[in-house]
Amino acid sequence: MKLVHYLWYMIVIVDYKMGNLGSITNIIKKIGYTSIITSDIDVIQNASKIILPGVGSFDKAMFNMKELNLLDVLNQKALVDRIPILGICLGMQLLTNSSEEGHQKGLGWIDAETIKFKLDDYPTLKVPHMGWNEVTFPQPHFLCEDYHETPRFYFVHSYHVVCKHKENILMETTHGYEFTCGIVKENIMGVQFHPEKSHKFGMNLFKNFIEKC
Repeated sequence: MKLVHYLWYMIVIVDYKMGNLGSITNIIKKIGYTSIITSDIDVIQNASKIILPGVGSFDKAMFNMKELNLLDVLNQKALVDRIPILGICLGMQLLTNSSEEGHQKGLGWIDAETIKFKLDDYPTLKVPHMGWNEVTFPQPHFLCEDYHETPRFYFVHSYHVVCKHKENILMETTHGYEFTCGIVKENIMGVQFHPEKSHKFGMNLFKNFIEKC
């Protein structure tokens, strides 16, 4: 029972009232682990791994996190305790300084900006970018290991991240032009796609995040 109790608190999915969080906890359960969805500060303080998901607008997400008094505990866990943190979709964008989608400051943990797709030169392509894309890994990292075929992930987004430093670029793909779809800085990681909707490739990514950090 003690082991189960420990695992239950180890992986925390932060609930700031944006997005379908159940699909993330379900895929984590499928690979053999247990997680908790919460906005409880005391529980987040006890986390040894944090997942920051999200679907929706950048400003609303930052507003909700402030209203729920989550910023201090998240900054503590990311920057002081330095536990592994994974941002997904909007959650990845929140790791950056700001977004063209709104006016709120982001978490600023990774020196990057979030911008809207600019597809004037690609009139046949649509925004939002939706569907499956192959992803490449420009640098070695444990999140990028153990894919036995070219990884493909499911995307739904209108904005993407531009890193100011090459070493923060973890994954890339193409929608008209090449863009960054995975970022990293030490213990902080983010992916633009939805691994929870990406079948075996997403399961492998979560497995890497849980077991190799």
